[in-house]
Amino acid sequence: MVDFTLESKAVLDGFNHDWNGTRLRELTEMAAVAVSVPKDGAAALNKKLKTAYGANAPAAGESFVGKGDARVMSFAEDQFMILFNHTAHSGVPAIEKKLGDTGYYVEQTNNWVFLELSGPLARAALERLCPINTHPDKFPVDRAERTNMEHMGAVLCRTGEDTFLIMSASSTAGSFLHALETSVEYVS
Repeated sequence: MVDFTLESKAVLDGFNHDWNGTRLRELTEMAAVAVSVPKDGAAALNKKLKTAYGANAPAAGESFVGKGDARVMSFAEDQFMILFNHTAHSGVPAIEKKLGDTGYYVEQTNNWVFLELSGPLARAALERLCPINTHPDKFPVDRAERTNMEHMGAVLCRTGEDTFLIMSASSTAGSFLHALETSVEYVS
């Protein structure tokens, strides 16, 4: 019998590059859990969510950073996603511990690659790839939208003045990273 050990590895090997103050990096210790609200269960779930994270479920297209630096973001009515720093393979047990049986939970961690684009050229680079108007008047901090970038599905969330969380399918992570790198290089 062969003796071997499996080791976890970041989707993009922890990519981290800086172009004169504009930085693109992979967030490697992020968990993502999708939460669906049961029929007639919004009040009970919101009560637990407020205790655990400090607020009710956000409206579609909105997000907030709650207790423990968890980001709660929504793209549709009665559905939201919780992103939080977590090294284990599955984030569901951590969410179940906080929210109990008030919602339906689906592990999303390994389905996504999580990237952060920050710096003075972040918006210019995104404008080349993304149909969303990222001007601060139209896309304020904590806005979160599903979109396409270079024909690939993505989630874009503005997390700071010049900082964006970008999520895309882990299955196309290499192509997605290439598109982002090329766009940043073009505007720098």
